[in-house]
Amino acid sequence: MTPLIYFVRHGQTPWNAEQRLQGQADIDIDAVGREQADRNGRRLAGLVVDPDVFDFVASPMRRTRETMERLRVAMGLDPMAYRTDPRLVEVNFGDWQGFTYAELEMHEPGAGDTRLKDKWEFVPPGEGAESYEMLTCRIRPWLVEVTRPTVCVTHGGVLRAISRLVEDLPKNKAAALEIPQDRVLRVENGRLDWL
Repeated sequence: MTPLIYFVRHGQTPWNAEQRLQGQADIDIDAVGREQADRNGRRLAGLVVDPDVFDFVASPMRRTRETMERLRVAMGLDPMAYRTDPRLVEVNFGDWQGFTYAELEMHEPGAGDTRLKDKWEFVPPGEGAESYEMLTCRIRPWLVEVTRPTVCVTHGGVLRAISRLVEDLPKNKAAALEIPQDRVLRVENGRLDWL
């Protein structure tokens, strides 16, 4: 059984606000995202009674690192006392990164519909691009290696993969999950709960 994990999605970025596919583009959080990170840190301060027992780990991308550092400050902790793990980076959208679906539709008519037919298995064009299924294979070993209570800051796609791994959600349901940036996801005893 996986130990208690509190997951936080990184705070909002300008690309989130514009509904651009970020993937592995290294984008900073914006003012809204900073407030979301601070609020999530205050929420975690009430949930994590003994921070010394917890591992703190983040995706190495700028938006997740700043979110982690801000939530640690809000918890009264050293902002830099955490580690990163490259397996926690977002799904790679390949050549689609940086585009909105409307822009993609102008360049590749029907591209969005093609993805929606099987969003879990779809691999965008471009070198290194991944499907959610490929992302799940990348995340599974990390999840298996978690041996102590953990606070993890990561990405929306990663949390869709976690949801499928923990609760065995059907692929289409996991792919369609809304992943908020202003809440904490608790994983405990094979259950996921948004706090």
